[in-house]
Amino acid sequence: MPLHATLNDPTRLPAPGNPEQAAIGLEHWLERAADGGDPGLAEFARAIIQDSTGKALLTAVFGGSPYLGECLLAEIGFARLLLEDGPEAALELTRREVAALDSGRDEEALRRGLRIGRRRTALAVALADITGLWQLDAVTGAITAFAETAVTLAVRHLLREAAAAGHLELPFPDEPDRDCGYFILGMGKLGARELNYSSDIDLIVLFDENRVRYVGREDATRCFVRITRKLVRLLEERTPDGYVARTDLRLRPDPSSTPMAVSVRAAESYYESMGQNWERAAMIKARPIAGDVAAGQQFLHFLVPFLWRRHLDFAAVQDIHSIKRQINAHRGGATIAVAGHNMKLGRGGIREIEFFAQTQQLIWGGRDPSLRAPRTMDALDALERAGRLDADGNAELHAAYDFLRRVEHRLQMVADRQTHSLPTDDIELERFSRFLGYPDRAAFEVDLLGHLGRVERRYAALFESAPSLAAGLGSLVFTGPEPEPDTLETLRKMGFRDPASLWQVVSNWHRGRYRSLRSQRARELLTELKPQLLAALAKASEPDATFMRFDAFLAALPAGVQIFSLFQANPWLLDFVAQVMGGAPRLAEHLNRHPVRLDAVLVGDFMGPLPDAGALAAGLAATLTQARDFGDALDLGRRWTHDQQFRLGVQLLRHSLDGDRAGAGYSAIAETAVAGLLPLVETEFAQLHGRIAGGGMVVLALGKLGGGEMTVGSDLDLVTLYEVPPTAEASDGAKPLPISTYYIRLNARLVNAITAPTGEGKLYDVDMRLRPSGNKGPIAASIEGFAHYHRTEAWTWEHMALTRARPIAGDAGVAARIMAAVCDILVQPRDPDRLLADVASMRARLLKEKRAADGWDVKQRRGGLVDCEFIAQYLQLRHAALHPQVLSTNTTEALFRLAAAGCLDAAAAADLDQAMRLWRRVQSFQRLTLGEATNMAGTGESHCAALARSAGMADFPTLEAEMDRLAALAHGHFVRLVEEPASRLSIATPAEVK
Repeated sequence: MPLHATLNDPTRLPAPGNPEQAAIGLEHWLERAADGGDPGLAEFARAIIQDSTGKALLTAVFGGSPYLGECLLAEIGFARLLLEDGPEAALELTRREVAALDSGRDEEALRRGLRIGRRRTALAVALADITGLWQLDAVTGAITAFAETAVTLAVRHLLREAAAAGHLELPFPDEPDRDCGYFILGMGKLGARELNYSSDIDLIVLFDENRVRYVGREDATRCFVRITRKLVRLLEERTPDGYVARTDLRLRPDPSSTPMAVSVRAAESYYESMGQNWERAAMIKARPIAGDVAAGQQFLHFLVPFLWRRHLDFAAVQDIHSIKRQINAHRGGATIAVAGHNMKLGRGGIREIEFFAQTQQLIWGGRDPSLRAPRTMDALDALERAGRLDADGNAELHAAYDFLRRVEHRLQMVADRQTHSLPTDDIELERFSRFLGYPDRAAFEVDLLGHLGRVERRYAALFESAPSLAAGLGSLVFTGPEPEPDTLETLRKMGFRDPASLWQVVSNWHRGRYRSLRSQRARELLTELKPQLLAALAKASEPDATFMRFDAFLAALPAGVQIFSLFQANPWLLDFVAQVMGGAPRLAEHLNRHPVRLDAVLVGDFMGPLPDAGALAAGLAATLTQARDFGDALDLGRRWTHDQQFRLGVQLLRHSLDGDRAGAGYSAIAETAVAGLLPLVETEFAQLHGRIAGGGMVVLALGKLGGGEMTVGSDLDLVTLYEVPPTAEASDGAKPLPISTYYIRLNARLVNAITAPTGEGKLYDVDMRLRPSGNKGPIAASIEGFAHYHRTEAWTWEHMALTRARPIAGDAGVAARIMAAVCDILVQPRDPDRLLADVASMRARLLKEKRAADGWDVKQRRGGLVDCEFIAQYLQLRHAALHPQVLSTNTTEALFRLAAAGCLDAAAAADLDQAMRLWRRVQSFQRLTLGEATNMAGTGESHCAALARSAGMADFPTLEAEMDRLAALAHGHFVRLVEEPASRLSIATPAEVK
């Protein structure tokens, strides 16, 4: 019976949404039929238009769908068969023509034939749907059947091709897919025979290495990846005849790290160890559709324990439902609407009906096999029969599913696009309502809102009592093969610049990529923590970099449950970790290396002051007693040191300690570490070379360590000195060494023990250029040689450096004699003009060679640390001969001693002290958060505010103003005390300064 004749009343057909477009379409219909050279076809075309029902049908198609209009014009001959004999007969002919493509080896013929078959199937199905001749099952069944046939024929062709090329042996060449070991699982709507009108087809491509007969020269994986890539191209490539199907392979196990075709062995291992609950839900619909179907069925049988668990799997339901809760948390897409509403993902939409069925299936399907139906409608019926869904609820969900799928299909018919959202434009929405068969938009809205509301209420009755996991942030869904647009938008609004990359990383967390996330419990805990975690990370000045540091932290965790439980019990720890990751790369690196250090943060005294020197030494000694050997001792010493530095860094970051006071703590840690390490180095060295009777070595600290003013990342300025009896000639070990050689090598061992990177990193960088003769001199010197050099050869800059010298490790008696020698050197009378000229010349050279890039280089800027330190060191050398009490290794202490002795006016000392305290605070926070960089451009408002707070200022502008004020004061004092007096001298500047 003719298709149009099945409709007694043409008013049942949709009115044309765009009458002008419909009129043009009818004109082209007649023209195309007349141009075909077939009088019978032209007569048919005119007859259809003269028939009121036939004309109404064509008008509805041309006026509602540009895509279907093109199909009609391209397939007028097929349209005649369709309209005269009905869709079943037209599709049967199409099936026979497509099946005939399987007999040949002509890929181009296959390519063209499949595309024509797809176009004809689309046209026949659309007209059967528009006329109401077919119900939903028939529509989706026909679409699915063609897609399945197309994939099967393409696979058979490619298997024959691979066999002809000598890559495969096929057990049954006339049936290439039989027992070949290569198979395709249809997933989602393809697997459940529910494909929508313009659906992508979700595939998982697998091969069983125990079944395939690969005889090529590469390996089976490459062969089947190549076949799969050709399969995708054969189906997706657009030609003048169109395309067959868009394919999606991202439902395969771990798609970001696995090939397009996965071995059965790898897939089984993945699902056994890391399979996620959303993948279990997806597998409900899985079905072998092409290739070795028997192998596919065997694989799915293996997955039964993974998919259908005997116990009531409420944890799985929570995990799956969290996806929907997070979708709903995005208010813009969570409410029921009309314009722009998403039929699939929106509130009350298709996804809610599917989730309703799938979650119940996962809960009860392990014990009740009758619930394992892949089709959504069948699953709802099974739930009703099992008493899990009442009859009214089933009827409502059935009706809504049928309605929403019909709307979805009609949306996709308009332009053959994989869309699920209603138009947002009022005119387009009105046109679409008519294409769907409604007289106007208002009538459509009534039915739509009714169905959406009923679905929403049914879904809410099961799940919506659970709290939102998105904490009001918006959609945050990280499961499934691809990101939801709303999730990417939420991440973008939170401040992340590359939300797609972030989504991929979080998705990999769910796949259990890291050791810490391999257990189901760890992933469940992380799911609950994720919104709060992302919100905390987004507060950083550079959210993306902060997130990647947290990802490195997760990657380093040996296990996750303990840490995640810690976060759950102490939510503020998430903010703390985010602050560390975002604001202090050095601390983040330490936390990544030792995540268990988070436990220490919870200890009551963690934010308190460091222990005194004696307690620090005792703590390190106790740690080192655990060492099994020298290498182990180096690791333990580093770990102890880094832990103490981490503690101070956290206090700096959280503003419970400022950089000025932190200097003494960092210095005490370094001193303790070197003092604890030296005896170990000496003992290890003595095993081979023995010791020197009566001899002793001392490590002398200079620079910031000597002054107790270290900052984050400061290196150690060290000088090593030794003293031996006059009669000593060599060491007494198995391989004795001369005295100088012995101490030079011993010092080299010490420096290596401090600087060498181990599994715990390195301890410190060491700078020994302040030793006598600098880099030209030996790395260890005798006291006599040291004293003689400084009395006769040393430059002024070397004596300035010596003002900060103090012993930190080694023999106490030798240390006392060294300091006596240092004091004698510093208090010797000096030519004040020569001294002044040298200091001015050195500062001028530094300004030329190390000029500050901007005002944030608080060390080199005018009025910065160097100017202040030069003043203190210059005045100590100038006045120590008459006032030895002015000597102090600490710059601030030296300034006040100079003022007390009348060598510096009190106001200047106060100005310089205030400036240096600010410089140390700023420098410490900069080193902690920016490393060696000083440029504040692009650091963000939050970092600027944190810097101001660390400096004790109300806000960033206040900090900038105070820095400029104090720099001007300090620079003025340097000019008054050094530069102006030096400019009046007629003394030549020295040839070498540092």
